[in-house]
Amino acid sequence: MAVKEQCGRHGFSEGSYYLWPNKFGGMGVADAKRLRELETENTRLKKLLAESLLESEVTREALRKKW
Repeated sequence: MAVKEQCGRHGFSEGSYYLWPNKFGGMGVADAKRLRELETENTRLKKLLAESLLESEVTREALRKKW
């Protein structure tokens, strides 16, 4: 079966198929799972940081207006 047909069957693009070995080549299943967990955690931490910075900015703005 051709690569394009396989990609369509599994729901990802042909470009992703060719990029996959660059990102995951040489990794075992456990390594790939750990990478995914770290990416998920990194996303969560970025959201927390953004919320914290926003809260801090809102507090500073409220204090500036108060004085």
